[in-house]
Amino acid sequence: MVRSPARNAELALLLEVAGTPKPGNVDRERDVDDLHFEHFLAGAVGTQKGLRLAAGGTPVGEAFEAAVAGMSDQSGGNTQFGCLLLLVPLVRATTQRGLAPESAAHVVEHTTVADAADFYCAFEHVDVYVDDPPEDMGTLDVRRGSDAVPELERRGLTLYDVMERSAPADGVAAEWVNGFERTFETADRIESGQGPVTDRAADAFLALLAEEPDTLVAKRHGRETAREVRERAAELHEESERADRDDVREFADELVERGVNPGTTADLVAAGLYVALERGVEL
Repeated sequence: MVRSPARNAELALLLEVAGTPKPGNVDRERDVDDLHFEHFLAGAVGTQKGLRLAAGGTPVGEAFEAAVAGMSDQSGGNTQFGCLLLLVPLVRATTQRGLAPESAAHVVEHTTVADAADFYCAFEHVDVYVDDPPEDMGTLDVRRGSDAVPELERRGLTLYDVMERSAPADGVAAEWVNGFERTFETADRIESGQGPVTDRAADAFLALLAEEPDTLVAKRHGRETAREVRERAAELHEESERADRDDVREFADELVERGVNPGTTADLVAAGLYVALERGVEL
């Protein structure tokens, strides 16, 4: 049975949250405060309309807002906003030009001011954690939602322009401007891994966390905490080939207790899972 790109994107969201242990993140063994495993399941299913729009050629911003609106139709809040910011252009690239880094880059580089406006409107559907903007960017604070659209239009900023401005401090935005490099590397890891795909996804999560500080952790808890988390993940990743997962589970529980959530890393895993599924990885 061949799944459509929209279905593979939904499945990627489901597989991402089912993988365990993922230090600090919701998975099938862990909830975080009022955000639970079932909220992620419901959020993933709710994205289907927006993902189908992306596959059918609807502009990236419009498809993204529709996916976020569907995702938010559950009581937990923001479950997969960052994931969708990667998946929507990847789905669009798959059906438009074929799934490859250069086609994904082409899709995002050709986004428009209207796409940026829809992206801003998506923040009205769900509460997303963002940093305070620099003083000279206050009128473009994404938390203003549609109120910021006139300023976007006045400046002629496309969605790619918005991501380019955010990329130095945001790992998802960095994927947009760096050709989805880490996404495709994650897909390679998942394809070459062993065992169930959910285990491979959890292994990829730890590997990504070991490589670079998670930008959401840096925003919410500071760069020192993000470095500390990366260093601990690197130690565990180095040991993981010969050890069982008990130490990783302890680390996962510790981060949940501290409220440290490497959400950007989870976004990259979801995107990597989508690419791996489109390439034919077997479940």
